[in-house]
Amino acid sequence: MTAWRPSASLEMLRDRALLLSQVRQFFAERDVLEVDTPVLSHAANPDAAIDSIHALVSPAGGSEASLNCYLQTSPEFSMKRLLAAGSGPIYQLCHVFRDGESGRWHNPEFTMLEWYRPGFDMQQLMDEVETLMRELLPASSGPAERIDYHTLFRRCTGVDLRRASASEIRRLAADYGVVLPERNPDEGLVEILFDLATESWMREREGVIVHQFPCSQAALARLRDDDPSVALRFEYYYRGVELANGFQELSEPVEQQRRFNAENSLRERLGKPRMPLDEHFIAALRHGLPDCSGVAAGIDRILMLRNRRNEIADVLAFPFSRA
Repeated sequence: MTAWRPSASLEMLRDRALLLSQVRQFFAERDVLEVDTPVLSHAANPDAAIDSIHALVSPAGGSEASLNCYLQTSPEFSMKRLLAAGSGPIYQLCHVFRDGESGRWHNPEFTMLEWYRPGFDMQQLMDEVETLMRELLPASSGPAERIDYHTLFRRCTGVDLRRASASEIRRLAADYGVVLPERNPDEGLVEILFDLATESWMREREGVIVHQFPCSQAALARLRDDDPSVALRFEYYYRGVELANGFQELSEPVEQQRRFNAENSLRERLGKPRMPLDEHFIAALRHGLPDCSGVAAGIDRILMLRNRRNEIADVLAFPFSRA
């Protein structure tokens, strides 16, 4: 029986250590502070596309009922509380947890790099993400191709999202063989079609930054002042694999609360439980979040690509199947 053994080689574990060292050096040179925030929280992420892992925590002495808690899906809310408290630019390397995510590119527990830059707009953060990725993926050559979401969707499908009706989008889904559920057939359909339609185009390119997402796909991003149908969100892809997801951050507490409530309502329509909201985070927004942009990147996927590995288990000491 060999299940006790690590699934990653010793050479891979050494490269993981090297990569983490490179990340820390990158931010040390830019005077960005490394921080550490809780993995376990009383609140959860209400995003309908992400499911938190539930944990029961017994109070000291065991005299009271256990508390419902959740493992973090991202350190975002805690890090924004630090920003509101005056931390300045910060980053974090941490383990995060998402239920129902297993496969070639997914493990329920994975390593995330997340950082925030007060005073940066989305364009400045896109530049910094590209600089970091070129250091971590030295095989990449030349600048990343930058293209807005709507332009790329139209290029790959021939459909203009700004003018397409729901019936046109459903017909396009049929062309791609997407089976629509009876309940909420249009929910998330554009995202699914975008992934399917752009997959081969993305795989042919080393670096791509897709930006200016539809507002429906950015629960934590600001909207463009001149066009509120567009969110200030971007994603970085390498050979078709999404490595980073960033925003020019929403800082308005009433709007953030509204979006959280909308996500919880969507969860109910999808048959998922409502998630308890992070009231500390909302209070931090009320106090005042500085204008900033932030991004999260998947360390394990970066390791896979820079070592030309096809399975996430190849870069983890112990994937969930051996945990």
